[in-house]
Amino acid sequence: MAEQIMETVSETVKGIVDAVKNATNTETITNEKKVSTPEGTAIAYGSLVIMAMLPIVFGSIRSVKLHKARKVSGEKADTMSKQDAMYFPIIASVALFGLYLFFKIFSKNHINLLLTGYFFFLGIIALAHLLSPVVNSLMPAAVPKIPFHIHFTKGEGKTKEDLINYKFSTHDIVCLIISTAIGVWYLIKKHWIANNMFGLAFAVNGVEMLHLNNIVTGCILLSGLFFYDIFWVFGTNVMVTVAKSFEAPIKLVFPQDWITNGINGSNFAMLGLGDIVIPGIFIALLLRFDHSTKRKSRIYFYSTLIAYFMGLMATIFVMHIFKHAQPALLYLVPACMGTPLLVALIRGELKTLFAYEDHPEEKTEKKENKDSEKSNKKKESKKAK
Repeated sequence: MAEQIMETVSETVKGIVDAVKNATNTETITNEKKVSTPEGTAIAYGSLVIMAMLPIVFGSIRSVKLHKARKVSGEKADTMSKQDAMYFPIIASVALFGLYLFFKIFSKNHINLLLTGYFFFLGIIALAHLLSPVVNSLMPAAVPKIPFHIHFTKGEGKTKEDLINYKFSTHDIVCLIISTAIGVWYLIKKHWIANNMFGLAFAVNGVEMLHLNNIVTGCILLSGLFFYDIFWVFGTNVMVTVAKSFEAPIKLVFPQDWITNGINGSNFAMLGLGDIVIPGIFIALLLRFDHSTKRKSRIYFYSTLIAYFMGLMATIFVMHIFKHAQPALLYLVPACMGTPLLVALIRGELKTLFAYEDHPEEKTEKKENKDSEKSNKKKESKKAK
């Protein structure tokens, strides 16, 4: 899709990722009246693990392509700073507790109606962006790719600014129609497959577009959310209450009664998108680091991806044993943060890893601006004398 759509998805995902994170933390909602077989439970958990891995893999690959495209075009990337990473757990806590109070004070049905409408439109955009490359490759030659450009400006000359600058084609319109049909299906049926299609689209777009600039920022973010996750799951009932009340496609679900009821199953195991997106943006950073070394090996990406898989399996195992919701980042953060550091230590590349930055030119620009400001101040002081 067009760049404006990508930016819209990026900004919106960034704004809601705190709610995405642990409003739907990893847990299994169990209904005692509906008994699941061990095989059905195993299939459900296995499917969730596979669905969690796919957005990280594809989102990371797409993040590398997006990073290269931005470099070529000279477009400034919207990256998370160290300060943003430090404040993120606090902002996430406020958002989570705010949702908790809303569900306690107001009608759950009314709130979920508003959320459903909001995520319906956002999901259509995210899914259309995700399907665009697939549809373009499968589109028959009989369907012409006619370009369109909507350009709406304000002012003239130096004061002229773009209000709408949107480029699209007939193929993009086909993507939008398909995505809208899936969205209507979700609105009418709230079917778990439609939910997962939107959820996967959010996850892939989040991993692709939310960029950490360096490893230090990633470690700060993961460390803060590590303690945040533990507190809100084990310290209060806020997390579980919100997770059970929140009806929106910001989680992946799979029926544990799949064997007996098939796609009409209703006893779901669920995995919050935050447990995919948060580690996913860190793993995507490691893939970009692997690419920057110009080596054929992708050791940091693959080793951390395996560590994520092991951390997710540990979360599911403990949750299944103790029959209690688990803070997934309790297991995922040490796995995802410790693995690349250990690999770098063994390979003697710790300094190289911590020195890597996605956008070093931004730091250079800031230094140049500061230097110019200092020189201007010196000139002004000399003139005053």
